[in-house]
Amino acid sequence: MLLYKPVRTPCVGICSTGIGDSVCRGCKRFAHEVIDWNAYSHEQRLIIAQRLEGYLAQVVQNMIEIVDEKTLLEQVRHQQILFKEEQNPHCWVFDLLRAGASQINDLSSYGLRLRRQWQATPLTEIRDNIDRDFYALSCAYYERYVVPHFIDNDQ
Repeated sequence: MLLYKPVRTPCVGICSTGIGDSVCRGCKRFAHEVIDWNAYSHEQRLIIAQRLEGYLAQVVQNMIEIVDEKTLLEQVRHQQILFKEEQNPHCWVFDLLRAGASQINDLSSYGLRLRRQWQATPLTEIRDNIDRDFYALSCAYYERYVVPHFIDNDQ
């Protein structure tokens, strides 16, 4: 018998699909993925989770470098940050910033360093930029690959 860890919903409790957004501003899933989540198989959920994880990790990597992953993991655990250990460590960074960007004074104590072009930017702004860029990537994918599929199926 094959055992696998269930894919938890990416929902963060801030859903904008109910007000007409095609991509949720909270979890970055597409509206049809939010609606159909409970009907999806493990494999379908995993594909969605991997796409979201990849986008988030890409955006975080553009702004923040992980210098010491072990220190990051220890600190995220110590600070009791809600995070998914199985995810890319760059996703942990975003979870950390969501939980307390305004309270972090020294990123190096978390095993992190801002990339050169972001060094003068406050962490709260970095957090907001990551969220904005993550949303932009999801929207771009939706517009490029999902919308044309829906249009082709309607014809």
